Parts: sequence; structure tokens; C-alpha cells
Amino acid sequence: MDWSRTHDCWFGTDRVPGLLERVEREDDAEAWDELGYRLVLEHDLVSPAGFAALPRLVRLAPASARARALAGEIVERAAAHHGCDDLAADCADAIAEFREVLDRHLRSRPSDYLRPFRALLAVEEQYHWAAALGDFTDDFYQLACPQCAVEVTIAIGDHGNYSAIRDWHRGDVDRRDLRPASADELSGIGRWMHETAVRDGEEALAGGLAHLFGKAECPSCACVFDIATEYTWANRPVLR
Repeated sequence: MDWSRTHDCWFGTDRVPGLLERVEREDDAEAWDELGYRLVLEHDLVSPAGFAALPRLVRLAPASARARALAGEIVERAAAHHGCDDLAADCADAIAEFREVLDRHLRSRPSDYLRPFRALLAVEEQYHWAAALGDFTDDFYQLACPQCAVEVTIAIGDHGNYSAIRDWHRGDVDRRDLRPASADELSGIGRWMHETAVRDGEEALAGGLAHLFGKAECPSCACVFDIATEYTWANRPVLR
């Protein structure tokens, strides 16, 4: 890798190679912290150096939680307008390897299950779910009803699973219970997500996904619609 042809988030060209060497030698917390803010920024931005570093991070990922997390953040931003498609394309083999690393890690039932699960969704190019999926303790999704276009709040969590109209003074009003999908009704990415969560004993996640990929009723016009379909159409990024 000719690092002089790339740059990090602060437009530096010389720090990242040395930082990678430090974390490859030992679990250097200071080096990991600096790598993090040099390779990725908030608001879905990743630097060219992030893609250049990805293969080396993936090689560290089986034994390093920090490497898994940072590699996941880079992959989750792959759909953003980063301006380095050639570097991203060169990461195809590393991303395929990362898929296997993440799947093995999920099978071990880690305490931070949701984080690598979201990274695996990004590897599968499900960027909108990687960005939006929560732990279903108190999750909300805002959708436009496909029939009347009113904004509908979808709540999935410990406080109930329902559709409602959000009133900023009275809270969620005119609630309608969600209609969760059964395992047999799921298909595509929803089925894969649900089966993976069930396989790994993540009951709360599996239950939340059944509701997320189920149906909701619009409190305004009583239209019944597929939650995941409407969310996907509204939020799927346009891949370049």
C-alpha cells in the first residue's frame, strides 16, 4: 500500500501505517483510539485510509474486539459518498473474510451481540438495517402511511409494540397493536436476520424482528402495511 496516495480524516498521510503496526504488536489503547478518529468520522463518513486499513483490521478481528468494531464501522459506511470506490472495491476479499469472522463471533453469543450483528448486516449490504436496528428495548420508526401519507410512529419494545400518531403534547395516541410475522411468513433478509438471532439464542432480538417484519395498521385510515417494506423504501441508500 502506497500510503502517500491516500489520507485519513484529518488529511494526514503518515500516521495510520505506524498506528496499525502498534496495534498489531500489542493491544495499545491509545493507538486504537487515534486510529478510530483518523479512519472514520460521525455522520457516515469514512476516510480513504479506512478502506486501505481494512484488510489489516480484518486479520486482527478474530482475536480483537477493537479491530472488529473499527472494521465494522468502516464497512457500515461503505455506501456513503466517500469518493474512494477503487479502494473499496479492493476490499472485496477482506470483506468476505470479515463475514466469516463475524458469523463465528456471533455463534459464540457475545455480550455485545448487536454490534457485530449490525456489522454483519453491513457486510451483506443491508446498510439501512445496520444503521437503524436497535435492541428492541425502546425502538421507534417513523414511516409515512403508503395510503394516506400521514406520519405513523412504529414502537417496538418493552413499552409495547404498536403503531400510533405521535402528538408532542399527549404522546403516542390512537395506538394499534402490531401484527408480528410468524417464522414461516418471513422471507429474504428478514428471515435471515430472524433465523440468525434464534440460532444464537437472542430471544429479544428475534421477537423484535418478528414485529419489525410484520404489519402495522395506520391509525388515520386503517390501511394495513408491511413495516419493513415501507422502511426499506424510505431509507435504503442509493448505491453508486
